[in-house]
Amino acid sequence: MSEACCAGSVGGPAPSERAAPARSPLSRRGQVRVPGGTFAMGDAFGEGYPSDGERPVHEVELPDFWMDEVAVTNAMFAAFVKDTGHVTDAEELGISAVFHLAVDAERADVLHQVDAAPWWLAVRGADWRHPDGPRSSVDRRPQHPVVHVSWRDATAYAAWAGKRLPTEAEWEYAARGGLDGARYGWGDELTPRGAWRMNIWQGDFPRTNTLDDGFLATAPVKSFRPNGHGLWNMSGNAWEWCTDWFSPTYYRSSPRTAPTGPETGEARVMRGGSYLCHASYCHRYRVAARSSNTPDSASANIGFRCANDA
Repeated sequence: MSEACCAGSVGGPAPSERAAPARSPLSRRGQVRVPGGTFAMGDAFGEGYPSDGERPVHEVELPDFWMDEVAVTNAMFAAFVKDTGHVTDAEELGISAVFHLAVDAERADVLHQVDAAPWWLAVRGADWRHPDGPRSSVDRRPQHPVVHVSWRDATAYAAWAGKRLPTEAEWEYAARGGLDGARYGWGDELTPRGAWRMNIWQGDFPRTNTLDDGFLATAPVKSFRPNGHGLWNMSGNAWEWCTDWFSPTYYRSSPRTAPTGPETGEARVMRGGSYLCHASYCHRYRVAARSSNTPDSASANIGFRCANDA
């Protein structure tokens, strides 16, 4: 298996610095309470990529917290933009990464392939409003997860909504749905009784998607079934930003109680995988799987959901 990640980034100049967003009063709208507890965090099956640092498996204790039952949708993000005038990093750059089979743009707007991941194309005018390129629109996808959002965009939304991003430990604990040590949020089998339980790639990546789960790109946020905590699509569909800085060695020394990640870093943690994950090259749709990207990066398969203290 390759260690290439299925989240693209077109690079470019660093976006402009922004003032810290004003934080709204705490809100638990659309959230479910996740009861605290102790769990074994990390890859119990030895299936992760060494450079991702999914081991050692270690015990983590968390207090109760709240988590959005779904990823932030296009409709939710549109309300934020309408209220604040927020301009995303992808919009400021004017370019974002789109999967080659999903591009909806004039040829002149398809600029180049992304280095080391030629299935990603740098598309001028691709952003959260135009997820497949400038000829596409979210108007018919209000309940799909918003994508082309950077970590900076996600934290700005969370502050506006009276929420925050989850820690990596909170994310994994919530994604497990009460099944400690399982591979997925519903058990160890990918397709129990032959049924798909998440939106990932089927077929020959990156050329042919057989669409066995019904989707080429994102699916509505309440597709498939919720896990034991009532959370939808914690695996597949779109990557989700966490608040933590990423380090592949963090698990070796992370605190047992409510870890919040390293104090500094260059990339932020992403969790959950996306509609492009496939066992042949990116097995990161397991609940223990980790990935990362720089805080200003965005692409057509990166979104987020929010959390809150209890």
